[in-house]
Amino acid sequence: MAPLLRRTQRKNPADRTVTLIGKPGCHLCDDAQQVIEAVCAETGAGWEKKDITEDEELYRKYWEQIPVILVDGAQHDFWRVDPQRLRKALGA
Repeated sequence: MAPLLRRTQRKNPADRTVTLIGKPGCHLCDDAQQVIEAVCAETGAGWEKKDITEDEELYRKYWEQIPVILVDGAQHDFWRVDPQRLRKALGA
């Protein structure tokens, strides 16, 4: 079978990291954090929060999209987080 057609092995959700990029006082960021906390607690994935106001590169890249959610460093979502879609991205 060609390498492109082989299924890649799924990562264990516990080996995944969700990153929330937001800023203080952002109600959408607070909503996203609640969803991320619940899904990560359920799946065993780790999560972290980054403040866009403290990182010039993140500010330039994501300012108009916050909150931005990354899964293992790749952009997954912005503005709103769908819990089912996040669970699926984590392999749960």
